[in-house]
Formats: sequence, C-alpha cells, structure tokens
Amino acid sequence: MIKVKKRRVLLLPGDGIGPEVIAEVKKVINWFNDKKSLDFEIEEDLVGGISFDKHGTPLTDEVFYKALESAVIMLGAVGGPKWDGVEFSKKPERALLKLRKELKLFANLRPAICFEQLVNASTLKPEIVSGLDILIVRELTGGVYFGEPRGIKPIENGERKGVNTHTYTSSEIIRVARVAFDLAKKRSNRVISCEKSNVMEAGQLWKEEVQSLHDKDYKDVELSHMLADNCAMQLVRNPKQFDVILTDNLFGDMLSDEASMLTGSLGLLPSASLGAKNKDGEMRAMYEPIHGSAPDIAGKGVANPIASILSFAMALRYSLDLDKEAEALEKAVQEALNDGLRTKDIMSDKMKEVSTSQMGDAIISKLQ
Repeated sequence: MIKVKKRRVLLLPGDGIGPEVIAEVKKVINWFNDKKSLDFEIEEDLVGGISFDKHGTPLTDEVFYKALESAVIMLGAVGGPKWDGVEFSKKPERALLKLRKELKLFANLRPAICFEQLVNASTLKPEIVSGLDILIVRELTGGVYFGEPRGIKPIENGERKGVNTHTYTSSEIIRVARVAFDLAKKRSNRVISCEKSNVMEAGQLWKEEVQSLHDKDYKDVELSHMLADNCAMQLVRNPKQFDVILTDNLFGDMLSDEASMLTGSLGLLPSASLGAKNKDGEMRAMYEPIHGSAPDIAGKGVANPIASILSFAMALRYSLDLDKEAEALEKAVQEALNDGLRTKDIMSDKMKEVSTSQMGDAIISKLQ
C-alpha cells in the first residue's frame, strides 16, 4: 500500500491561468519553508490539456502515483476550447474526475464568504451579502457524474441516445453527511440538506439517510431539508439563512457556483476535496480554486491568485494541522485587500489594480 508522505505537496498547475495562480501558491509555500522552517517537499508536474499535448493522456500513471504519495495536491485548472475535439475519455477534465474517484476524495468543501472589503463587487445589494459565510459540502465521487450505465448510442430512426445514471448508496450518503454535521458543529450548528426527493428516488434515499444519521448521532445539530431548485432560488433571495449546505455531486456543482457569485468573483473562492482518514490519521486531499482555466486571460498576468492561495490555507488547516499558519495566511489576504489592492476581476473605483504576481507578493509581505 502506498503511504502518504506527510509534508509532500504536489503542484499540478494545469491549463490556462492555472500555472499563473499556482506560481503564487508556490511562492507562499517557499516562504513558509524559508521563514517558518516547515520543510514542505514540493513536486510539480503536468495534468489536463498540457499533459495530453505532451503524453497523449490528461493524467499519466507517473503523476497519479505521485498524487497517491502526497498529503496535499494543489490543482490549478484544467481544460479549454483547444481540447474540445479530443476524444471524451481523454479530455482534460477526465484527469480531475479520475483523481477524485481513485483517491476516494468524496467530500468537497466550498466556502462562499463575502469579504467586507468587496461587498460592492457582488451583483446583489450589499445588505443581502454583507457578512455572508456559507459552507457547501458536496458529495464528489458518486451520482450522475460516475453512475453506470452511461454513454451515447444509436437508436432507431437515425437518432442517438445519451444516457447518464444518477445513483447513490446509503454508505456514500452517510459518509459525506457525517462530514457536514461535524463541520457544522464548528460553525453555527446548522445543516440544510438539499436534493430532489419529490421527483427522484435517489433523492428520497438521500433525504432518508441524512435524517436517520442525524437522529442517531447528531441530534444536537439543527437539520432541515430543502429541494435543490428552491435552494438555488433562496441563495439569491436570502443567502444568509444558510450555514452548511449538504448536497450531492450534480446539485453541489451548480449550487456552489451560484453561491460563489454572491461574493463578487470566482477568483476569490477556494475548495477542498477530502478523503477518509486511515488508521494512522492520514488522508489524501486535493485543493483548488473553484474558477476554471479562463484561457481568454491566460498569460496576461491579470488572473486573481487569491482563491488558489486560500485553497492552500485550507490545506494547512485540514491536511497539515497547521491552524495558526492557515489563519495567518487568511489574515494576510484580508490585509492586502484592506490596502486597496485589486486584481482586474475585483477592481473598483479608488482601488489600485495589481497583477497576479503583485497580489501574491503583497500577501507574502503581509505574512512578514
């Protein structure tokens, strides 16, 4: 069995703006090594479209085995129009799905926090989003993205049929629900579980299993249920009613993107994908900004590195048990914003526009 190396960090910049934002994460890691003697072991390799271009596959076996040995995987972004014509099984995004599935990263944590300095960057009224702090816990290795049967096949009359199967087992639901309940205890102690139990049997199972686990082990946590489409509406109508949102793979994908835009920019929000802890307390985990590869701005030095840097703060907290360092990094981001520094995506009047690397340098200067 391949062992996790406690301080190994695997950087997978990927495509588009991925290399630019991960370069700033690397600077942060090197700062912690130099100034705090944290001896992180950094490795860097290819994933996604750039890997396909060089190796004919979006994820080589060599990189996959490096991932197995790493306590932390820092991913940039994968994909882009350049690879639209590539065979489905070799598309850049398949690398991401394989890492999630094969590393058993079943719980995706996506915080949606509205920074006080950026309230006016949201398209919603300031009073709606000010103080917003939501955590979405999304199941990541089941549901319609992985269910079988799947595929496209010819049928009668010259038509074709696309099939994807939405399926969940009790154990898949229970393990991610447990993560949501445990995290809620460290926050405001409230969980809203979202599904489509009114029209989907898998949604009915989801609701029943979450309720059963709550009644058995988490009676002290406030639990309510909400249909996913209603949740989408409520996120725009009254987002501060939410604390922890627990949901499945498909709805979590959509709801977390919607929640992210309440904060003003995809460039601000991190995510963590966590596996189960083994008997030694070790787990595999992957951290990434929730934004895409944004090929239209790649190479221009205008990408926002904050989401990637805050993703590393999540890695410090969840994978490396370095809460103090995580808090210091998060505070450094806040202080850089307090100074009026803004990348292009969050620029506003009377603020100073800075490049990707300048924002990274400013955050590191606040760590000093």
